This record gives sequence, C-alpha cells and structure tokens, in this order.
Amino acid sequence: MSLRKGKTKTILESSIEASLLAVEIYNKPRISFRVEGYITNMIIAWTRLFHAYFHQTIGDKFYYKQPNSNRYKIIDGEKKSWELKTCITKYNDLPEAVKVNLEFFIKLRNKIEHRHIDRDEIGILIFGECQSLLYNYENTLIDFFGEEYALNENLAYSLQFSRVRKKAQIEASKKLLSSEIKELKFFIDTYRTNLNDEIFNSQEYSIKLIQIPKITNTTRNDLAIEFVNWNSLSDDDRENYDKITTIIKDKVIKKEAINPGKMKPSEVISKLSVNINQYDYKCICFIFNIRPYQSEKNNDPFNTNINYCHYDEVHDDYVYNDEWVDFLNNIIEKTLTKEDCKKYFKDNIYLNIEDYGGKS
Repeated sequence: MSLRKGKTKTILESSIEASLLAVEIYNKPRISFRVEGYITNMIIAWTRLFHAYFHQTIGDKFYYKQPNSNRYKIIDGEKKSWELKTCITKYNDLPEAVKVNLEFFIKLRNKIEHRHIDRDEIGILIFGECQSLLYNYENTLIDFFGEEYALNENLAYSLQFSRVRKKAQIEASKKLLSSEIKELKFFIDTYRTNLNDEIFNSQEYSIKLIQIPKITNTTRNDLAIEFVNWNSLSDDDRENYDKITTIIKDKVIKKEAINPGKMKPSEVISKLSVNINQYDYKCICFIFNIRPYQSEKNNDPFNTNINYCHYDEVHDDYVYNDEWVDFLNNIIEKTLTKEDCKKYFKDNIYLNIEDYGGKS
C-alpha cells in the first residue's frame, strides 16, 4: 500500500527513522551505551508503527481516556497516546513469540534506564533477542503497510572482528560477575528459564546465528553472505545443520531450577544464632536497605542489595543467600541490638551497611 501524505504516513516515517537510527547506533563500536540506545529507539519504532496502523484502521483514537469518562488524558497539553504494552494488547494479533520478545525488551528497557552500568556486556548476552526485535519489526511493518516499506535495502550486515568470541565474550563474561549488573543478568536468565521450549527456540523470540567461512564449492557470482530460512529446509538439511552446530557451539543446558541456594525469610531466621521474629527481620532489612517496601518512594521491586537479596518476579517475593545469614550472625546482639533495629525502623533511619562490615 502506498500511503498519501498525512498523519499516518508521517507517523510511519518517524517509526522507520527510529528503527534505522537504532541499527546505526548498535553497529557503531565506539558509541557508548549502544545497547541502551538500540533498545530505546526500537521501542519508539514499534510504538509508532502501531500508532500508524491504528490511525490507518481506527482513526485518531489511540489515546488513554480519563476513568469513567470519554475525555482523553492530557499530559503537558497533549493527549497521552497508548504505550507499547497497551498497543500490543489493543492489537491482540501478534504471534506469541513476537509478543514475548517485545515484553522482554519493555521490561529490560525499564531496568536499564534506572541503572548506571556499562550496558555493552549485557549486549553480548542478548544479541539474539536484539536481532529478533529488528526482524519482527520489519515483518510486522510489511504486514501492516506492504513490501514497499521493507528495510532490507537500507540495512547492511555489520562487520565483525575476528577476535569477538575469543576476547569480547570472555571479557564480558568476567564483567557479568560484577555486582553492578548481576541483577540484570538475573532478570534475563529468569525470563528465559520461564519460557517454554517452543517460544525459546523460535526465531521470532531470539535469532541464533553461527558464522562459518564459506571456502569450497563457491563461484565468483556467489553472495558473500547467505541467510538460510530454517522453516524452508528439508529434514535432511536440518539434520546436517544440527551436526554443524553441535560441533561448534557452546553447549547450553537448561535446567528447571529457579533460585538455587536461595532462602526465604523464614529459612534465614531459622539459621540465625539469635532468636528474632518476622517483624525484627523486616526492621533489619529496612534499615540496611536490603530490599524496598511499599511504604518507600520509588519502590522498584528489583532495587535490592544484590549481594544478599534478589527479587523473584515469578513468585513476587524476595530470596536471600548464605552471605546474608553470615552478616546477620556477625552483627545482631554484637554490634546492633534488636531494640536498636526497631527504633531505627520506627524513625525511618537507614544505616550504611559498609559501616557494619557488609557490602553495598
């Protein structure tokens, strides 16, 4: 479909520009926060793609309304348009794997925006999801508005350094052990673990690529890069590809184990050398800012002290490790009494955990 000049075309063009900017940022190695820039611009691209589609199909009605009213919500003098999560719900016809991929990036974007870390290490970890986010965008763009809006003529395959696996991934793996990004890695691992195999293995959720230099049986007219559509392969061809990937890929074993070695509050209390109750425990967690509580401002559930505590999104609760038990055994009734903890909690006083031999 060829769109005439108007609001639909303007919104669609801005969507495409955002996607191209996302790819440009991602493929420039010297740009800081490449992954953050890519994710943010792709979220914008997807949101505007839906807005263009809605404007084309239902008119200028993709805005939030006031509760129990037909009047639109107004923010800074403008009608508040539907966010991406709402767009997905309103459209309600995306393939499940595409929807899961988008929901992954909506949640990840929110977490990355509130953490001051080097995102490039996370980028290597989620390359497959990033590639699918782009492929899914182009496929949806074509479904909505036709082949003439395909991006493939505008995009180039990103050049790769030969040592990317040997050096960059190894360094990234080391940095992933640092406390600054444990929380993000925990979120990514948990999100993947809770996907069923059909979604996890789909190309719409995460593109899995292998690169093998093409040496023999080539002609001078061959393309340097050929993409193979897995769905179009015969059973024999798939079996041959499986043999290749078995030879060269890092083996990943998925285990149905969530929060191994982690404890709930009752288990922590049972391992302490001093008798405390659940209220005492809440006071201690509060004053050392181990986990957020609903009474606190900006209580992002993931804003924990990840040296001792993690938020389990699946079960909507918090789990703790052995280091937290050791810390409590070293301070309770030795350098800090239960009465002190209750008093600080009542007065909303926070303590610096490092002053008591802990890690912040």
